[in-house]
Amino acid sequence: MTVDDSTSGEDAQPPSESSAHPNPHHVVDHTAEPSDDPLAIRLEQLILGADRRYTAFQAARTAGVSMDLASRFWRAMGFADIGQAKALTEADVLALRRLAGLVEAGLLSEPMAIQVARSTGQTTARLAEWQIDSFLEGLTEPPEPGMTRTEVTYPLVELLLPELEEFLVYVWRRQLAAATGRVVQAADDDEMVDRRLAVGFADLVGFTRLTRRLEEEELGELVEAFETTAADLVAAHGGRLIKTLGDEVLFAADDAGTAAEIALRLIETMTHDESMPALRVGIAFGTVTTRMGDVFGTTVNLASRLTSIAPKDTVLVDGAFAEELIRTGDAPASEAQAAEAAAKAEKAGAALPSYRFGLQPMWQRPVRGLGVVEPWLMGRRNR
Repeated sequence: MTVDDSTSGEDAQPPSESSAHPNPHHVVDHTAEPSDDPLAIRLEQLILGADRRYTAFQAARTAGVSMDLASRFWRAMGFADIGQAKALTEADVLALRRLAGLVEAGLLSEPMAIQVARSTGQTTARLAEWQIDSFLEGLTEPPEPGMTRTEVTYPLVELLLPELEEFLVYVWRRQLAAATGRVVQAADDDEMVDRRLAVGFADLVGFTRLTRRLEEEELGELVEAFETTAADLVAAHGGRLIKTLGDEVLFAADDAGTAAEIALRLIETMTHDESMPALRVGIAFGTVTTRMGDVFGTTVNLASRLTSIAPKDTVLVDGAFAEELIRTGDAPASEAQAAEAAAKAEKAGAALPSYRFGLQPMWQRPVRGLGVVEPWLMGRRNR
């Protein structure tokens, strides 16, 4: 959606070719002409449920939105500027009208509406790319002789579209319910943004060397298997997968015990898979800033640094995480303390303390950008 940022409002006119920047060295053409391929147009009509009718200017005017705001919405969703092409549909107009209506009603501020557009665009872009690649990759035989993969796309999308749409809405509602529940349970308003979480990175050891040895297809299969296994384990044990980075996953949990269980399950699962390289995990506990589904802050940086210095097939945690495990009774402060507690319980005829995890302090060491830290080696403990 091309915009001359100096024009806005219903009376604005679309920029002309003569309104070029006076300094040619600063002219950047961000426009992207929409495809005129017949099949691409048919697919677009099928998916959007509407024909191309509007230029960017016409769509903004019809929606009652300024060109400036319409352009920022469009770019935030991840779409290239389309110049003066007539490429937008009623669906685009309706989306602009709805988002702008939330701002006008005071339900969202303008910056928040832009964030909504950006977060939705980034998430669904990756989802859409993955889905179409996966579906087409799974087609080994065309339904009719002589059909190309491109020609197969239309009937495939036609069949899958309604089912995928329903499923997407279902999963989104489920995730929204879970996220809303976490907000409601927050101790105060500040905790909704700056929360105390356990944050962990799991990293495949020697991945760079693997990229030089394996074929692209083999490497892709390995990464997919790793991401799938990690995502399943994180979800199954009560954590949240924040993002995947090929050879690394970032996860978070509301409490240290949950994060510890996830980390050790990841190590144990990967160790028993001969096709996988070794894994290492680093976890830190502390205040984390959450934004657009991601996490930021010193705690996240510390977890990343701990991962980089962890020996293979081990979990390193920071002092705050170790203290949290001790506080909740998931780990003893030391083996001497564990033996003393067991002796007292046995003498009193009480149940023996049950510790899930063991902690071993490591040598203090400087960590780039974070000063000197004392990592702890964490593992399972025989109860």
